[in-house]
Amino acid sequence: MNRVPQAPAVWFPAIRANTGTDVFTRRLCDGLSACGIRAEITWLPHRAEYAPWSVPVPKAPPWATVAHVNTWLHPRFIPPHLPVVATLHHSVHDPALRPYKGWLRAAYHRWWIAPVERRVLRRAQRVVAVSRFVADMACRTLDDVPMEVIHNGIDVGRFQHLERQQRRPGRPFRLLFVGSWMTRKGVDLLAPIMRELGDGFELHYTGGAAAAADSPAMPPNMHDIGRQSTDGVVAAMQQADAFLFPSRSEGLPLVAAEAMACGLPVIATRGSSLPEVVEDGVTGLLCARDDVGAFATAARRLADDPGLAATMSAAAPVVTRRRFDLAVMVESYATMYALLAGQANQRR
Repeated sequence: MNRVPQAPAVWFPAIRANTGTDVFTRRLCDGLSACGIRAEITWLPHRAEYAPWSVPVPKAPPWATVAHVNTWLHPRFIPPHLPVVATLHHSVHDPALRPYKGWLRAAYHRWWIAPVERRVLRRAQRVVAVSRFVADMACRTLDDVPMEVIHNGIDVGRFQHLERQQRRPGRPFRLLFVGSWMTRKGVDLLAPIMRELGDGFELHYTGGAAAAADSPAMPPNMHDIGRQSTDGVVAAMQQADAFLFPSRSEGLPLVAAEAMACGLPVIATRGSSLPEVVEDGVTGLLCARDDVGAFATAARRLADDPGLAATMSAAAPVVTRRRFDLAVMVESYATMYALLAGQANQRR
């Protein structure tokens, strides 16, 4: 990676929420450090999100020249003297998601998170959205401020395509689902899809304890492999034939990019940010939201046409390395930090 002209120093005040945003922050911080840019995280407890006044405000390190925050971080924790980069990770204000939220979560997003995000967007010198869909949704539902899109990156050295042996006669076509067990991810569609597919197909999914209540109603061709470590996810992807992801809304589906990096064709919903990751007919097949028959048909198409599956399997890692390599993401942010730090120095 090329060193940027001026090395900034980046501080991340971040809430530890045990979600993908934590992974993003750690990966970005580590990537910046690896290319010689000082970067550190100050983790705040999860209650800082919903009860910010119960958490002391940490002081920005004296060496920091830029603060980078998630838009869900309450402005109480944003240092007043540093230029700020804010990243929009989610599209929770998408009206299409309302039927899949309970009233309490919907109220929390509308009356607490949205006002916090609007304040952060107006405070930040630079706003980044992780997908064009997230940027457009934020302009519609939060505030129409200037934004640029930087796709989140994955470790393409860890998520790798291994040459697969030809599927043996009689072995089921193996689908894989990796994701949180929630309705927004379309987990309620998995059992109907697998019932329609029947013999000759199997689905491995990362359900674990969250899926236990649903498992008695699942067909026998569904197999819970539990929550997995990153290495476990990589192994599961390298052993599958295709990735099944009927999610209803994604800010940016990193797990789909990870599956593509492992050479999996992705069967996903045609909506939200998924078409920004999965190119229909090239790296996977896109289906109408909630259309069980369409998802089943897509799986059968890949199983019945090994040539098509092999072509997509070869194309997917190439696309992933070009567009979703972690190094590309880190360099894009590093350049932004350097510009902000330089502008701040000129004003002094």
